[in-house]
Amino acid sequence: MDKPQLIEHLHEAVNYTVYDTKWVPLSAKFVVLGSKANSHGILDIFELNEDKLVKVKSVEKKAAFKCGTFGAASLRNRHMAIGDFEGRLQVLDLEQPDLPVYNVKAHSAIINTIDAIGGTQIDCGAPEIVTGSRDGAVKVWDIRQGQSPVVDMSPPPQMGDGINQSSARRDCWAVAFGNTYNSEERIVAAGYDNGDLKLFDLRTLSVRWEATLKNGICGLEFDRRDIPMNKLAVTTLEGGLLVYDMRTQHPTKGFSYVEERNAGRSVGTNGVITGPKATVWVVRHLPQNRDLFLTGGGTGSIRLWDYEYPEKRVIDDSDGNKLGVAGHMHMVSAATLSTQPVHCFDWHPDKLGLAVCGAFDQSVRVLITTKLNTY
Repeated sequence: MDKPQLIEHLHEAVNYTVYDTKWVPLSAKFVVLGSKANSHGILDIFELNEDKLVKVKSVEKKAAFKCGTFGAASLRNRHMAIGDFEGRLQVLDLEQPDLPVYNVKAHSAIINTIDAIGGTQIDCGAPEIVTGSRDGAVKVWDIRQGQSPVVDMSPPPQMGDGINQSSARRDCWAVAFGNTYNSEERIVAAGYDNGDLKLFDLRTLSVRWEATLKNGICGLEFDRRDIPMNKLAVTTLEGGLLVYDMRTQHPTKGFSYVEERNAGRSVGTNGVITGPKATVWVVRHLPQNRDLFLTGGGTGSIRLWDYEYPEKRVIDDSDGNKLGVAGHMHMVSAATLSTQPVHCFDWHPDKLGLAVCGAFDQSVRVLITTKLNTY
């Protein structure tokens, strides 16, 4: 029992489909976003109160909520940016959520994914929000700049775009900010349903690198957003988990990576991995230790991984170019929480080992992970 244990601390059943869960910074509260049976959006705020969860506030809107983030909010106002099923981006003040602080029709279809940066980090540029949508576009927003995006990375217009939307556009499923170590540098990673992975450099407004994986990309996260990019974790359909070493880009081979193909399958109590391949829905790095990260799988199991760096992270190839060397991943611990996919997960930014996750069995769970300080 000397390894970390993933323990379910509290379990709250709700009467709607949960799509995202996020801790409110510097508090014991978290936000649950979801969709009711009448397809209205619902936002619930829960507070930890000793051994139970107390619902503090509930807000209902016309369109179902898909994703949300506090990344662009300062600790003083704690505004939450939310994307919904109608393609609208709203920034809500949780004290007065009825009237949005910012409201824009960002996309022509559902906003699948959202990320934000610049709220609490010092010397890392403007607070910005990035959204990815079913319409294939990735857009970067600064709520101080009015109703148009600061950067719009949309696929080129195609035949049939006006009246009947062409379905040839790739659905953007995951976005993440990274490399924001000063006020000029910033990178957006975007993953698409056909396995395309693209790195957009916002300083030069260009595609810095792209690759195509075997399966659609469900989740992306840099291990830290506000450092020169170090690692990028990518999760895919059919159980793929890849960690790219982002420090060294080879001119032809790009970034090196380590891959695990069974990351979505269910894990028994004895540690035996069984069952069919399943999607890895989400990956989240521990805020207090960037080499520990957790994945949520389609069988309702979660797994904690440890990344071990190689002895040399860079070697010279035969042409004299620098080539990165990927490390190794070790599964530290696993737990089965539900019969349905665990598709959203959030570590508490301040309290080590405390986390909240949502599954498609219409419930929210608060987890405690022990012994993380030994890593």
